[in-house]
Amino acid sequence: MAKVQVAVSQMHNCGAMYRETVPVCEVYNGDTVWQGNVEVFDLHGHPEAKRAYAWSHLEDDKEKSVRFVSVLEIPPVNSPRTAVQVQIVKGLQNQKENRF
Repeated sequence: MAKVQVAVSQMHNCGAMYRETVPVCEVYNGDTVWQGNVEVFDLHGHPEAKRAYAWSHLEDDKEKSVRFVSVLEIPPVNSPRTAVQVQIVKGLQNQKENRF
């Protein structure tokens, strides 16, 4: 959790105080599309958001490279689950754009 906290603070250039860990399982058409723990941080000094949701995972192409993801609590994001949903949609859009 400490590495994620540092990443959130650096990504958003503000203070990040750990609040809680929330397990999230996102299912679409009966298939699990994402499952993991989302770390919730209260932000201090950010101009737009008071909270961020973050997690880390291994990169697909580099077995030992860790990627940190942080989503600000700005509408429509209002929970760990909606943060995951927004990131899934963003990932799908990026895949679609890279095909053409």
